[in-house]
This record gives sequence, structure tokens and C-alpha cells, in this order.
Amino acid sequence: MYLYLKTVHSYWAFFVLFVLVAAIVNAFIGRYMGKEFSVKDLRISLFGLIFSHIQLLIGLILYFVSPWFDQWASIGMGVMKDPQTRLYLVEHPITNILAIVLITMGWSMHKRQFESSKKFLRIILFYSLGLLLLLSRIPWSTWL
Repeated sequence: MYLYLKTVHSYWAFFVLFVLVAAIVNAFIGRYMGKEFSVKDLRISLFGLIFSHIQLLIGLILYFVSPWFDQWASIGMGVMKDPQTRLYLVEHPITNILAIVLITMGWSMHKRQFESSKKFLRIILFYSLGLLLLLSRIPWSTWL
């Protein structure tokens, strides 16, 4: 089960990154071209939100079934001394949860705005911050 989830989590990340970049680029174009926030813009942003939440759920399940998780019991806080273990057990999950929180905040804040430019701005700011956090904690050496 672990290897299957790890594979799904790795490949789903490509979808998440692609859709988030598409939502950010779409919001940039909408904001700077002075467009009205349309159903298309709503759907692109919503897909970014949905894909990232699915990735979070897969990641949380993977976290608890992974062999890395057993190291909490065996070495306890010694996890913090090993950079690779710390990445998988602390940095990657916490940073990515914060990224999803930022993306969710952007989605929630854009819904409260009445002006299209402000809607686009919320998507640009919060989705970009979330994307940067996601990119910062991807274990690149093992992912590709």
C-alpha cells in the first residue's frame, strides 16, 4: 500500500503544480488585462484548491503508513538531528500543510470580494505563496 500511495502522491504533485501555476497565470492575466472575474476564472482557481486538497489527503495517509513514521517511535526527537528524516517527518508535512492553508485562505478571501481586480489579486498572492512553500519542500532528489 505504501509504494502505491507514494507513486500516486508523486504523480498527483505534477497535476497540483500545473493547476496552481495555471490559476496564478490566469489571475495575473485577468488582473492586468482588466477582465471581469468569470466562471472560467472561478473554475481554474477551484481546481487549484481541489487538487491541492486531494494531494494533502493523499500525503496525510502516506505519512502515517510510511516506514519513515516508525522512526518517531524508535529514535523520538532524534528525528531532528538527521536532515533527511527531519525533511520527511517534520519539514515537508508542516510546510505543505501551511501551503494548503494559504491556498484555502486565498480561495476564501476571493469569494468575499466584489471587484474582479481584488478577486484576482487574492488568488495571485495566496496561491503564489502556497506554491512557493510547496516548491520549497519537495524532496527533489527522490522525486524526479
